[in-house]
Amino acid sequence: MDLAFASSLYPSNGKRAVSEVKPFSSTLRRKLSYQKISPCLATVAAQTSQAYDFVLENRKHDLLGAIQDTQRGLATTADQRSSIEEALVSVEGYNMGSPIDMVKLDGTWRLQYTSAPDVLVLFEAAARLPFFQVGQIFQKFECRDQSNGGIVRNVVRWSIPTLLEEQEGATLLVSAKFTTVSLRNIYLQFEEITVQNINISEELQALIAPAILPRSFLSLQILQFIRAFRAQIPVRDPGRQSVGGLYYLSYLDDNMLLGRAVGGGGVFVFTKAQPLE
Repeated sequence: MDLAFASSLYPSNGKRAVSEVKPFSSTLRRKLSYQKISPCLATVAAQTSQAYDFVLENRKHDLLGAIQDTQRGLATTADQRSSIEEALVSVEGYNMGSPIDMVKLDGTWRLQYTSAPDVLVLFEAAARLPFFQVGQIFQKFECRDQSNGGIVRNVVRWSIPTLLEEQEGATLLVSAKFTTVSLRNIYLQFEEITVQNINISEELQALIAPAILPRSFLSLQILQFIRAFRAQIPVRDPGRQSVGGLYYLSYLDDNMLLGRAVGGGGVFVFTKAQPLE
């Protein structure tokens, strides 16, 4: 027997030092047990996260499928609106109670569906009037470096056929400041309405300055004026509280934004878009 090992078990007083071995033995057992359980817990957590993400993506897909043939909300039946609301609530439940992530919110979002009357009236006008078109509608948030607010710009691309380019003949810009008033609510204070980026059609350009004739200084000045035209209409009265509204951001992730205008103003479904020029 190894004498050094024996002396630690049987000290000089003749009593067996069992108590000195037990703490070492129980600690070792706990470490070995933890090492066996820890990888199992990590695997279970990873599988649970994957299942959570899979279900969420399916519910987002169902929502986008429900709004697909509605012309962004213009053509919906009562049954469709009910199915869309059910799909909305299903997705909203995954984000409930979380504060607004300003980094994720920052950027450009394309409107896919709405039930807001003030937006639907534009779609209805375009459907009824042959001389008016409504193109893409975006919300552009500028708040990456902010903690409780920023700027939001509602961007509406519109056109007048034969006079302006199709769908993107001009841009209507409604700018507002926003502040967070609770975990998911923001308050909008509208600042101004701007008409800009006017792109006239080739037909109108030919009428103003025919290509077969030498373009005069006046015709070139007219074209330049139209292209650079920008009209700004302030909404805010310096002596009064600006027009505003409460907006509930019910769901937000890297590629989808859902919102509700508080007070029955309608729902909005946006998807992430490329940055606007």
